[in-house]
Amino acid sequence: MSIQIYNSLHNRKEPFQPLDPERVTLYVCGPTVYNYVHIGNARPAVVFDTFARVLRLFYARVDYARNITDIDDKINKAAHEAGEDIGTYSRRFTAAYHEDMAALHNLPPTIEPLATDHLDVMQELIGNLIRRGFAYESAGHVLFRVEAMSDYGRLSKRRTEDMIAGARVEVADYKESPMDFVLWKPSTEAHEPGWDSPWGYGRPGWHIECTAMINRHLGPTIDIHGGGHDLMFPHHENEVAQGTCCHDEPEDYVRYWMHNGMINVEGEKMSKSLGNFITVRDLLTRYPGEQLRVALLSAQYRSVLNWSDDLLAQARQTLDRFYGALRDTQSLPAADLSPAELRDSPVVRALCDDLNTPQALAELHQLTHRMYQTGAADAERARARAELLQGARLLGLLNHSPEHWFKVLAGTASSGNQALTPEQIEQALEDRKAAKKARDFARADAIREELDAAGVEIQDTREGTRWQWK
Repeated sequence: MSIQIYNSLHNRKEPFQPLDPERVTLYVCGPTVYNYVHIGNARPAVVFDTFARVLRLFYARVDYARNITDIDDKINKAAHEAGEDIGTYSRRFTAAYHEDMAALHNLPPTIEPLATDHLDVMQELIGNLIRRGFAYESAGHVLFRVEAMSDYGRLSKRRTEDMIAGARVEVADYKESPMDFVLWKPSTEAHEPGWDSPWGYGRPGWHIECTAMINRHLGPTIDIHGGGHDLMFPHHENEVAQGTCCHDEPEDYVRYWMHNGMINVEGEKMSKSLGNFITVRDLLTRYPGEQLRVALLSAQYRSVLNWSDDLLAQARQTLDRFYGALRDTQSLPAADLSPAELRDSPVVRALCDDLNTPQALAELHQLTHRMYQTGAADAERARARAELLQGARLLGLLNHSPEHWFKVLAGTASSGNQALTPEQIEQALEDRKAAKKARDFARADAIREELDAAGVEIQDTREGTRWQWK
């Protein structure tokens, strides 16, 4: 089975054929660490973490790089306002990003380069661009000469003349053309970080950072570059320009471009001015990370995702269904799928179709129906259980025991549920059991009602009474 990718460069779905099957290369634009990340920043992290898992099912080596942008004017401004050293400030929010992404069950990338560790590569690439006539120095700046690249705009499908006519870009007297973009700029304020360079004391432009990190860790041509759709222009377009033109023998910079859609909140674009700006850190105080992950994977990655209370409720129902099926079939014999069997499963077939996570989740739901199927052989139901577990793991799901999900994590998502501890709930159930044994049914019913009011659902089964958060 081949993996199909919607390649933004050609606006079509294409079979994935790596440059080197022995080493697949994937790069994703990571965060600019000037604050806690919002839920929109989490979407590419979750999407491409899932995609990297799928790639590793088919290829022995997948080098997945996700960078940290720790040189940026937003960081400079925020650190200055906080009265902190820029390095200390960016390290603090890098650590916070790691914590948030781990809570969403993202695996660490193979490589996580920091921009500050790559100044030498950036300066080398800028020097190459100047030497080859694609960049020029002006008033302490170094700029990319857009008109020197004949096919600039091919990724975003924009014509240079149209971009100039409608440009909302900085038109400075040191630019030859309004579309020329900064590769290096001077640091003149005391709070601005800077490094010595052939063009004076200064700092890199944003776009050259990713190109430098890709060249050092993955090579001049990589298989896949991912990121949010909002980065296609100008950031990714400028990456293509730099990465193609900085070498004496120009090569394809990226072979497959993948762009995830944006997140709206209750139908509106997320923004601080609208008051609907939601950080991952805040969401994690109210919902388990796995619930947020299901919500992020519930729509096809290229589509706009509408973040809402309904979406989160549906994600909770999905996980309750999956964990409930695991809990109810714990007595089945153990089963396991070989890698070949897993690659041929309906869940993986969906994920190989341009990472169709909604279809993959639907296939997991079908597996739970098979697990509950009466009259089916235990071996068949056990295989469905194994498919559920192994397929879900590719999506980064079902990382906990059913007991932990229902009795601990699910309580995070319901306001007021923490009024009772699990120990207090267990004691209440023992009291209810004793009341029923003494035929004090009024007391037993009262205990049930008290637990229900506290957000605890009781289920009387043949195996005994069990409980979970509502």
